[in-house]
Amino acid sequence: MNKKLKVLIINGSPRVGGNTSVALREMADVFAAEGVETEIVQIGAEPVRGCIACGYCYEHDRCVFDDVVNTIAPKFEAADGLVIASPVYFANANATLVACLDRLFYSTGFDKTMKVGASVVCARRGGCSATFDELNKYFTISGMPVASSQYWNSIHGRAKGEAELDGEGKQTMRTLARNMTFLMKSIALGKEKFGLPETEEHVMTNFIR
Repeated sequence: MNKKLKVLIINGSPRVGGNTSVALREMADVFAAEGVETEIVQIGAEPVRGCIACGYCYEHDRCVFDDVVNTIAPKFEAADGLVIASPVYFANANATLVACLDRLFYSTGFDKTMKVGASVVCARRGGCSATFDELNKYFTISGMPVASSQYWNSIHGRAKGEAELDGEGKQTMRTLARNMTFLMKSIALGKEKFGLPETEEHVMTNFIR
């Protein structure tokens, strides 16, 4: 396997250098040590609006709103793995990140099968599990294997930099990055030897006829 692996990291926090960044730094350091190329895009403070179901992307393979979503799309297509990270707001991900991901996954027609996904959440106290589950759904609807760690992928802190004190959370992030790297390498080798899984024509069953 000669191809250098790439991971795109989307930071949904509006705070540059905040606690979400602490978690992602732990991962990025491991990726670098493993020879994995990473790029972090911070979108938490970007003016990202939600999908309006206009159908423009059906014909143009890009979103009608030409913002960070269309900028991220080719980076996502080129990546072997995607990390999405968010602070917890009312037991949910940052609305800016959710709007970005809704449009990013819906407007891009490229095959996401076997790109490895990992979600990371950061909270003062509660809501991590609900947010973690919310973010993982983007992967599981797209044929993307989900990387796991030694615990749910969460880190805790309120004031800027407090997450530095969460030793278990930081270790969870390092383990996640190592597991994600192993999974990407294994999939890359599997593609060389076996190719991607066989696909069928998509069946759409509507509940109201």
